[in-house]
Amino acid sequence: MKGAWSLLHQWHLPAGFVAKRSCKFPAACNSATPLNVRKNMCFCAQMQTAAYEIVNGSYVPTGDKEGSSKVKENETLNVENVGAFQKLPMVMPSVDVLYSALRKAKKVSPTKGIANAAKRERNRGAKQLDTLMKELAVKLRTYTENFPSKKSLHPYERSLVELTLGDGNYEQVLSRVDTLRKKVVSIGKEQASLCAKSMSKREAEQRLTEGMNKIELIFSVEGKVLDDLLNIAKTLRAMPVVDLETPTLCLVGAPNVGKSSLVRLLSTGKPEICNYPFTTRGILMGHITLSYQNFQVTDTPGLLRRHDDDRNNLEKLTLAVLSHLPTAVLYVHDLSGQCGTSPSDQFIIYNELKERFGDHLWLDVVSKCDLLSNPPALFATEDGDSDSSELARYRIMGPDGTIRVSVTTETGINELKSKVHELLLTQATRIDKGKSHQETMNSPT
Repeated sequence: MKGAWSLLHQWHLPAGFVAKRSCKFPAACNSATPLNVRKNMCFCAQMQTAAYEIVNGSYVPTGDKEGSSKVKENETLNVENVGAFQKLPMVMPSVDVLYSALRKAKKVSPTKGIANAAKRERNRGAKQLDTLMKELAVKLRTYTENFPSKKSLHPYERSLVELTLGDGNYEQVLSRVDTLRKKVVSIGKEQASLCAKSMSKREAEQRLTEGMNKIELIFSVEGKVLDDLLNIAKTLRAMPVVDLETPTLCLVGAPNVGKSSLVRLLSTGKPEICNYPFTTRGILMGHITLSYQNFQVTDTPGLLRRHDDDRNNLEKLTLAVLSHLPTAVLYVHDLSGQCGTSPSDQFIIYNELKERFGDHLWLDVVSKCDLLSNPPALFATEDGDSDSSELARYRIMGPDGTIRVSVTTETGINELKSKVHELLLTQATRIDKGKSHQETMNSPT
């Protein structure tokens, strides 16, 4: 009767109070909770488990929200801002991890006060095996927990992982590390249990040696995955960091059109400059300071005329920057015939990208203007007589509003710097407006 009275008493309390303290009810009591109280309780649970994916600084349109129902209950997915690679833990080589754990385990002494030699040796052996197992397992767990899941990364960094390490390699290595941890725990517990059941001091010593050897063997054979994780951490940590709130200028164009030369001229970036395609082997970041304002400049690998499915990973890096970062575009054209990509192919590439990423701020530059010839350069694969009027004009002048520059003679460089400054100031205004809009949307009404 007392329990029934207590339950009846709870019914007359406010619904919010019942929901907050519902965890203290027995299972039988919860089933008898009135319908209106249970609704409030369910509402609270839904509020606690709702997850929202917010991607900052991306031009990619927000997708349909129906897929959110597939997220498991009590699982919250937080998408990181950029910079997750700089937070990666320092990974020790597998040999160092093993020998550090062995040293600590061998220093463990038996529990004081055990007079019987066999019991004392059993106790020492079991404690040392347990310590070795825990030292290795805790280290491995720390790595798997502190490396972010690919789903939680910003879309730009997610693309870097896939294109730099290979699709699926990142998750595979982390999975192998966790598998190794489980094996170490299983073998360690088994061997510690066997040692604790030894009937004599000699048997305990033998079980300890066998247990140590088994754990050391499994870690030596499969612990190389830690070295793979170490290389992944080094590779990702070396990736350029992009500040989404700092205006960024992205140089885009076909291979060998002079993007890297302009990056050197405009910023602190020092890319390699050679007279062959795909000199730029990744994303390179530089910085500009104009009128006491800081801006970012990124050099990207060149794009060829082909379908996205046929592009190499270097080209896909360029598309990832344009797709996931709020950049202004400085598109570089080379109409001199020196870059290896014909003007007609550059014209097609340019139009495809302009249509695809037209929401970016845009500035066109024709490089190597000191090498332009009259009549314009014509490749053997091209038929100038069949050119459309638009392509014929492009061969001579480039797109409308293009700035002609030459790094060699410094022609047009001052005009380019002035236009770049104006473009980045406009980009800064756009970023501030987007930030203010997001703060307004997130502020409580």
